[in-house]
Amino acid sequence: MNFTTFNSFKSRNFRLFFMGQSVSLLGTWMQKTAVSWVIYSLTQSKFMLGVAVFATLFPTALVSLYGGVVADRYNRHKVLLITQVVSLIQAVLLTVSIIFFKDHAVWTIIILSAVLGVINGFDVPARQSLVREMVDNKDDLPNALALNSSMVNLSKLIGPALAGFILESFGDDVCFGLNAVSFIPVIGSLLLMKLPKSEITPNADRNIKSEFKDAFSYILKTPEIHSILIFTGLMSLFVLSYTTLTPAFAKDVFNGSASTLGVIDGVIGFGAFIGAIFLASLKTGTDLSKILAINSLIFGVGLVLFAETNVYYLALIFAAIGAFGMMSIRTITNTIIQVNVPNHFRGRVISIYIMSLTGLLPIGSLAIGSISHYIGVQSTVLIQGVLAIIITLFYGRYLKKVKLKKKALAILEQQPEQGYGVK
Repeated sequence: MNFTTFNSFKSRNFRLFFMGQSVSLLGTWMQKTAVSWVIYSLTQSKFMLGVAVFATLFPTALVSLYGGVVADRYNRHKVLLITQVVSLIQAVLLTVSIIFFKDHAVWTIIILSAVLGVINGFDVPARQSLVREMVDNKDDLPNALALNSSMVNLSKLIGPALAGFILESFGDDVCFGLNAVSFIPVIGSLLLMKLPKSEITPNADRNIKSEFKDAFSYILKTPEIHSILIFTGLMSLFVLSYTTLTPAFAKDVFNGSASTLGVIDGVIGFGAFIGAIFLASLKTGTDLSKILAINSLIFGVGLVLFAETNVYYLALIFAAIGAFGMMSIRTITNTIIQVNVPNHFRGRVISIYIMSLTGLLPIGSLAIGSISHYIGVQSTVLIQGVLAIIITLFYGRYLKKVKLKKKALAILEQQPEQGYGVK
């Protein structure tokens, strides 16, 4: 996969989407940081941090299965446009509630976060599936996905740092308001797109149960896909939820403020951004599964080191290293699915992937929020780092076993048939 710059993409649709989504994601990460800070500042509860994450992600996981069917049945561009408009309305309601109902901010945020989670259940399968349709040359798809990940993580770098400054200088209501405004560019970019007529036509007679039965059957018959889903699910449940505890690290471990949280989240975004650039620079034909295993080990080691240090600037370095490895879990797994899954299954398989990634993450967030209350945030993240290493070692062992099996089959196929005089 050779690195392809944004300017070299000839696809007008992808360029429009890239620019609009870049602005929108800045607002999204600003709001995420503001939500974490407001919740923890008002409650001083690590468990409530987990509840806030759960409220956003768990509805997404539940609804995404149906969202995948919608993405396979209907025009994905129109579905995405609708979800973005509804997300804008949700962001406006959240801003208004923060301004006028500050005394009830915690539960207002949680309820509206759950609403956003439902919206995302339809938005993510449609958006992920639509990327392939935006790219004119399908050979550019891995690069498009890598650039898309770079955009996500660049916004994750800038958004939290900007949110930390705005929270201290202007207040949380400004952060929420700017997120609402950030939806305007992406809605505009979607309206300007001119996509080829979709091959997908509505068919209300289709049975949802049968459609998912077909999708699950395809997954089970494709080792490369079901192994990725299992690996992603385990990492999501036990490890990826560590970011839920960054407000506690900022305030309790490093005795910092909202700016400290913004820096920690920004450094994590920076590490992930560098990881995305690295993935985009890989040559065509690179064994992505092998890179996934190596970088996941880096992720685990980075978490262990981050959890074990009380030196703020050293912790930032380890957080960036861990995030560099973490990027592969989100990008390579998505790339493998996008490249290998046929169009008529893509929406449903992506929705199952989203359920594996985001459905187990909020459960993990609740668990670590509770566990950290008893053993502390540093011990909790240390355990998560060790689990990341163990899960990756088992995945690497599985990959080696599959590789040896393929090699043995290739040798057998190359051997000429030999006769032994049997008549």
